[in-house]
Amino acid sequence: MPAGTHTVQLPVGIEEIWTFVSDMDKWAPLVPGYIDHEIINDRESTWSFKGDLGFMKKTVKLKIDITEWKEPTTVTFNLTGLSDNFKGGGFFQADAIDETHTTMSGNLDITAGGAMGPMVNQIMKSFVPKTAEELTDAVAEKIKEVAGVTQ
Repeated sequence: MPAGTHTVQLPVGIEEIWTFVSDMDKWAPLVPGYIDHEIINDRESTWSFKGDLGFMKKTVKLKIDITEWKEPTTVTFNLTGLSDNFKGGGFFQADAIDETHTTMSGNLDITAGGAMGPMVNQIMKSFVPKTAEELTDAVAEKIKEVAGVTQ
């Protein structure tokens, strides 16, 4: 199963991270290759983005289902392919270091199914960790920008 986790340290309190990651409208546009997203309700949304697997560039549509809101530390979600046979999940996890510093981890795991699944999963073994890192870094930078932190 292609998966990746990336952790960053932020010079903000845990509540600032929670305020950001608890709202899908704030972080959906930060997904690498983002095209658009639609909020269905507070726990469901659909996302479209361009996936670049090297030999293949394609528009992918996913349904995101939030499975857990655990304030102020965790947002957990499932992913289901709408345009392709993909499934998976991920999370954002925040751990307070002190009042003004927090560690945030972002995780993605995505598995392709069907006849092409084994081949696509081999390629995604490098794509998914890179995407998890890029998304986590983009969320971290946006949180710092919103908080007015220049570090």
